[in-house]
Amino acid sequence: MATVPLVLAMLTVGLLVLRESRDMADREIAGLEAQLISAKKAELKNYLSIARTAFGPIYGNALPNDEAAKRQVLQILAAMTYGTEGFFFVYDYDGKNLVSPRQTWLIEKNWAGLSDAEGTPVVDEFIRLARQGVGFHTYVWPKPSSGQSATMVSYVVGLQDWRWAIGTGVFIDDVLGSVAAARAETEARVQRTFLNIAAITLASVFLVFLSGLFLNLRERRLAEDKLKALTQRVFDTQEEERGRVARELHDSISQILVGVRYTFELARRRQATGDARASESLSSGIEHLNGAIQEVRRISRDLRPGVLDDLGLGPALKSMAEEFGKRTGIKVNYETNPFRNRLDQDSKIALFRIAQEALTNVERHSGATEVNMLVRGTKAGAILRVQDNGRGMNTTAAESAGLGLRNMAERMERLDGTLRILTTKSGMMIEAQVPLSHMLPPASKTPAPKTKASA
Repeated sequence: MATVPLVLAMLTVGLLVLRESRDMADREIAGLEAQLISAKKAELKNYLSIARTAFGPIYGNALPNDEAAKRQVLQILAAMTYGTEGFFFVYDYDGKNLVSPRQTWLIEKNWAGLSDAEGTPVVDEFIRLARQGVGFHTYVWPKPSSGQSATMVSYVVGLQDWRWAIGTGVFIDDVLGSVAAARAETEARVQRTFLNIAAITLASVFLVFLSGLFLNLRERRLAEDKLKALTQRVFDTQEEERGRVARELHDSISQILVGVRYTFELARRRQATGDARASESLSSGIEHLNGAIQEVRRISRDLRPGVLDDLGLGPALKSMAEEFGKRTGIKVNYETNPFRNRLDQDSKIALFRIAQEALTNVERHSGATEVNMLVRGTKAGAILRVQDNGRGMNTTAAESAGLGLRNMAERMERLDGTLRILTTKSGMMIEAQVPLSHMLPPASKTPAPKTKASA
């Protein structure tokens, strides 16, 4: 697809160059043809001027009915030939041929109404030009030497006293041949130019194709590398979560259950010996067992809080903040406002996990004594802000919390949201914003059905 505009552009350029080249060539060839024919016409004028010089004194001193003078002029013109094809011809105004030395079969015959092979009047046009005084005429005429038809240009003058049309002509097939050769050469040059443009276009398309192939392979390799890195991060996250759960089970549940076991064993021994303190041991074991149950519930909430699905994001964050404060002794100030719209499921989970990860970082790295948590809806969507008064994030803390921060950023990226992280010596702030596209409209209230009145 990337080569289509290039091909279209080069094709347009080629067509424009082809048209402009042909137009320019046509103008040049037309100019050359006009120049060559002009030279031929000048040559004809020169020939006829020589002929008039030869018979001019006779015509000038003769009367209109001087037959002797007419015969003398006809003899002079019949003898005046040049080259292999050149001669002078004479027609009277009635169309009768009087002189045609190289085509004697025309002499003494009336050729009024004669036309060439293309239907162009010949003799009648000679007579018309002679009556006007002078003029050129182009027509097709058989060559005296070969008998083959060719284009001829004639120059005719009129002797009005004797009512004669005198002229001479020259074949311009050599001119037309030169023009045709020039036209063929120009056409070949234009075609070569177009082929060169086509070759350049193909080479450009090939280079673009190779570049695109290289970029596609490169992008695929980068995508595969990113996929491998993402897969590795997923594995690292899973292992970290498994390690955390394992530590929670070992450090809390396992220790509590071991204590419960020893307490119950002590209660059994005391009961066997009739010691009155057996009931105290049983009460202590039950208390420790209740603690284990609470720890299991806490771990379960950390893995997937039921309140998030049942009551929504606000109550789930509030419950997590209260539990965090009780467990760590860090004061948590929680603030929210009622959402007029509801977040979709993906956004609720993402914001909850970001808040959970932020509190975990506060507990492990910040050394803070107070945390402010804010969640509210805005005109642009929903925003979650967690800010502490700790020592900020140093290099060691950044390396330790790097995976968690990447998880936060990836969650926001999947939702087309934004994640801001600001850290100073006086604390750290994490702010996540979900766009309005993830806010669902409030559920419409279904009106109560009307009851029919009894008859």
